[in-house]
Amino acid sequence: MIEFCKLQIGCLVIVLYIAFCYYRERKSLPIKYRSSTFDGLLVLGIVSIFFDMLTAYFVNHQDEISLAANRLLHMCFLIGLDAVAFFLFWYTLSITDGIPKKKSRQALFWFPFLVNILVVVFNIGTLEFRRGSITNYSMGISVYTCFIMAAVYILLSIGIFYWRWSYIESHKRVIIFTYLLVIGGIAAFQMKYPESLISCMAPTIVILGVYLNQENPAMKKLSYYHSEMVMGFATLVENKDDSTGGHIKRTTMYVKLLAEELRRRGIYRNILTKDYMNDLLLAAPMHDIGKIAIPDAILQKPGKLTAEEYEKMKQHTVSGGKIVQDTFGHLGRAQYGEIVYQVARYHHEKWNGAGYPEGRKEKEIPLCARIMAIADVFDAVSEKRCYRDAMPLDKCFAIIAEGSGTDFEPILVEVFLDMREKVEEIHSQINDL
Repeated sequence: MIEFCKLQIGCLVIVLYIAFCYYRERKSLPIKYRSSTFDGLLVLGIVSIFFDMLTAYFVNHQDEISLAANRLLHMCFLIGLDAVAFFLFWYTLSITDGIPKKKSRQALFWFPFLVNILVVVFNIGTLEFRRGSITNYSMGISVYTCFIMAAVYILLSIGIFYWRWSYIESHKRVIIFTYLLVIGGIAAFQMKYPESLISCMAPTIVILGVYLNQENPAMKKLSYYHSEMVMGFATLVENKDDSTGGHIKRTTMYVKLLAEELRRRGIYRNILTKDYMNDLLLAAPMHDIGKIAIPDAILQKPGKLTAEEYEKMKQHTVSGGKIVQDTFGHLGRAQYGEIVYQVARYHHEKWNGAGYPEGRKEKEIPLCARIMAIADVFDAVSEKRCYRDAMPLDKCFAIIAEGSGTDFEPILVEVFLDMREKVEEIHSQINDL
């Protein structure tokens, strides 16, 4: 009975098992770590394989079902297969931050898919069944349209993969390339040999590859716990100078906002890769980690520091760099360790070389530290401290503007000031508790 659909049954069992594992663990993930696009891909994959199984059986047992019902099953299968190809493309856009913000531009991607569905539906009545040397198979305008559209979206996915290469974490690139190449090969083989009936392998490999490489909840939990640990540790350090975590959260959001806008504008595109962005956002909360080595009497002094006290305070950058090297230098993530070190040690360097601890200038200062410097200074002047009240926001933005070319890199200042409205929104939303 299952002679002609054993492959489909096996694929369906695999995907259902993945779905069981995924949804069992997914509910414990924070919402921001969940992917609705993968949810859609998973559901469509199950539907596609299910109808693939039914059509593989009934195309070889046509006496057990009416012609209209058989064509209806094939219509569902063809639409499901194209939907999987389209959602793979959409998912590739999502993981590379390539989905357009405007609905009108998103519609340009959806339009060919919707047209394809209409072509499949309106031509399903011309579907014909042919006898092959191994098994029967279906052909017709609906089938041709389905295969062409699937091929187009698979090729687009591969194109997006190469175009947005730097927006994909380096440890994921080989696996993503592998499963894209494999499903492209499966699609090509199925088109050349339609009686092979192996199309069910494409969604299975897509879902398996995406799940293991990107959407495994267990791996996402580790990432979440790591970021929470970093934020918690950084907040403990900040508490030494009467801060309660608001500074950490705000500066991290300012860094994120500025870095993303730089990348969007194509500024420092070669540096601001997906890996770099992820590591930068985990490094930003640790910028003042060296303060743990500074006496409380200096950190919490309500008045102006003496020259001697100020020299001791400046040492928090040196101490921070050393602490980072001793703590994060052996994690096996060289780039992350380097970015944390650079942020902690160099975020008080100035564009004109008048900063500390080394007096670096211009692009001698790492980009991550140049970004951190703006976020740190803006938050420092815009919030109340033990030695002074918060400054008005107009004055805070004026300080950043006045520092262009002296304290800060001019292009970073320009971008930061262009985003004033978003910066003010972060400032108002995240307050010390």
